[in-house]
Amino acid sequence: MSLLILASASPRRQELLAQLGVHFAVDPADIDESARPGEAPPDYVARMAREKAMAVQARRGTSEPVLAADTTVVIDDDILGKPADHFSGLGMLARLSGRTHVVITAVCLAHAEGCAEVAVATEVTFINLTRELCERYLATDEPWDKAGGYGIQGLGGALVRRIEGSYSNVVGLPLAETWALLAEHGVAGLLGPVDA
Repeated sequence: MSLLILASASPRRQELLAQLGVHFAVDPADIDESARPGEAPPDYVARMAREKAMAVQARRGTSEPVLAADTTVVIDDDILGKPADHFSGLGMLARLSGRTHVVITAVCLAHAEGCAEVAVATEVTFINLTRELCERYLATDEPWDKAGGYGIQGLGGALVRRIEGSYSNVVGLPLAETWALLAEHGVAGLLGPVDA
């Protein structure tokens, strides 16, 4: 199969995909990431992943396989995207404080025959956050390019009491499911085919 194209500028997704030993090139998608009115969070992330993959595939005009993903944080059925400013970041952390939320990542592989997709959900429980702690975290560079306003793989990991499910999903690319998706469609990595 041709070289895999990763439709993401996320350094975290690039690092995770590299862990699988997959050879890939980066070509980020540039699409409108607004949720539609009444769109359920799982439908939203699936649509985002699919639209990113298809946009890059169409722009490149080839049959190269394109991998795209979208991650969102969901609490009270609300989608928490990336914080736009200090106030929104503070509001997100306040909502997550002491509670359990769900992180959903949808992964889409666009290939010559169509699209293959998978979605993974992980429950994440935060410690109780004081206003001072939130302000200190927001004073770092970490929260601003991450759904929900935190990064579990960095300093934000200290805010997490417990997770149930895939850790790599919370970072931005569920490794077991991505490996299976790629292997099923002939994209080679260091681990070889998935043992069914």
